Amino acid sequence: MHLLKKYKLGILGAAFGALLGFLYYYFVGCSTGTCAITSSPINSTAYGALMGGLAFTSLKNEK
Repeated sequence: MHLLKKYKLGILGAAFGALLGFLYYYFVGCSTGTCAITSSPINSTAYGALMGGLAFTSLKNEK
């Protein structure tokens, strides 16, 4: 439970980023199928989760 509290922002950011990544794939996507990130829902969701996690953990205020 302590780890969940410690990494709360990172987990929240990863979930938010994954959602945005999937929505980007669904609504914008890649019409040709040759795009590295947006040609697959798995790739765009994973990339969104990674970017969201990194973005939210950078907001963490160290004491």
